[in-house]
Amino acid sequence: MHDMKQSTAFYFALGRPLSPIYSLAMRLRETLYRRGVLRSYRLAAPVVSVGNLTLGGSGKTPMVQYLARLLQDNGFHPAIISRGYGGRAKGAINVVSDDKSLLLDAEQAGDEPRFLAETLPGVPVLTGIVRRLPAQRAVEMGADVLLLDDGFQHLQIKRDVNLVLFNTDRLAGNSRVFPGGDLREPVAALKRATGFVMTGVHAGNRERADRFADLLRHRFPGIPVVQAGYGVEGPVRLAASGILEPAAADILVQHPLFAFCGIAHPESFRQTLIAQGAVLAGFHPLDDHQRYSSAVIERLANRARQSGAQNLITTEKDLVKLAPHVEALSLPVFGLRMRVEAEEPLARNILSAVRSWSGHD
Repeated sequence: MHDMKQSTAFYFALGRPLSPIYSLAMRLRETLYRRGVLRSYRLAAPVVSVGNLTLGGSGKTPMVQYLARLLQDNGFHPAIISRGYGGRAKGAINVVSDDKSLLLDAEQAGDEPRFLAETLPGVPVLTGIVRRLPAQRAVEMGADVLLLDDGFQHLQIKRDVNLVLFNTDRLAGNSRVFPGGDLREPVAALKRATGFVMTGVHAGNRERADRFADLLRHRFPGIPVVQAGYGVEGPVRLAASGILEPAAADILVQHPLFAFCGIAHPESFRQTLIAQGAVLAGFHPLDDHQRYSSAVIERLANRARQSGAQNLITTEKDLVKLAPHVEALSLPVFGLRMRVEAEEPLARNILSAVRSWSGHD
């Protein structure tokens, strides 16, 4: 992990001379949208965007999942719109799921859209590079709220709620825009937000979260800041039908586990398992958005057997992608289901914005 950080710092140092150029381009792009030279579209339903300012994971997918359930529980019919990063489906509109069926696998849809479709029955998930098109299709399918996944930089769609997420464990960037740093655009872009969410907050980093929240309130007065952590719901497994279902809670502590994951910040997954009392016989981090080829599966199976583990454990998102490979792993494989636990003002503000939507700027 230390080597990875050094490598990232090295590449950022190489890219530093280009940062001002990229930063200027992003500022110009924002100005063109703001002045109407480039068109932003108002859709026929309220839009809630979930995004971030930095490269890498900040908890967008679990936040979209949380918001979809919140809206469902309050009588709305949300749909999720994603670019479909990593998916092989290249149509202008790709329907990953409608309100009844799963239609595309993880290879076609991308792992995050498929994960959302798998875990949110009744919530359509659509992808497309020009996200306005799948968003319009979702409204035609009956959606009355649109959740725009990773939408902060996607200025072609007007939004009613514009959330920006910050990973509390990774706030110490170099404040430079890509390729000289981890910012997607200049910090001043945060003025477009309607709310900030500190994610991954726990007892060990709460003081850091509080300090950063105060900094945001000082720099961007009037934009609310809330904190959100993660709770563990428990282990899940793939049923014969391919659907995820709860597994016995004691699977985490009953036998030694071999853990692996393909997420942006794998160490957080390992620490979560340890906090649950799991005994890890081995841990193997993979690339973010890892594709599970036969070679990767064989390597995992060999390492798990050599470790002496009796079961494998991964993230729920990774487990969804493993459906075609369960038998090849030779050991039982489980996923860890997490949930977002957010401060109450977040839910109140989202529901208020959606209920008061008029469809006019």
